[in-house]
Amino acid sequence: MELFLKVTAGILLSLVFILVIAKSGKDYSVAIVIVTCCLIASAAFSFLEPVLDFTKELRVISNLDNEMFLVVLKAIGITLLTEIIANICADSGNAAFGKLLQIFSGIVILWLSLPMFSSLLDLVKDILVKI
Repeated sequence: MELFLKVTAGILLSLVFILVIAKSGKDYSVAIVIVTCCLIASAAFSFLEPVLDFTKELRVISNLDNEMFLVVLKAIGITLLTEIIANICADSGNAAFGKLLQIFSGIVILWLSLPMFSSLLDLVKDILVKI
């Protein structure tokens, strides 16, 4: 909880700096946003460790293939990173880059998911053969 309060205070402090600096130059404001986002992302990783431990336990219990599990984790990471960068692009006046990045990340996630779709197709084939 303490880290959350520190992050929240850091965001408010960065916002004040951005509002003050925005009058003299937008370039500096974007730089502050990027640095703040990186610091917040590094703080967020400390909260992810217990979540990853829990998901590893779920993987063991459910007997999921490690490759399939990694695809899901990669997709979540790509989605989170894309959302952050797309918002930064929009704030800096380049919303088109953000939208293009969202489309690109969707295609990458689809590409990453191909082994899962292939396994699903094999499962359906096996079920249909048994019928």
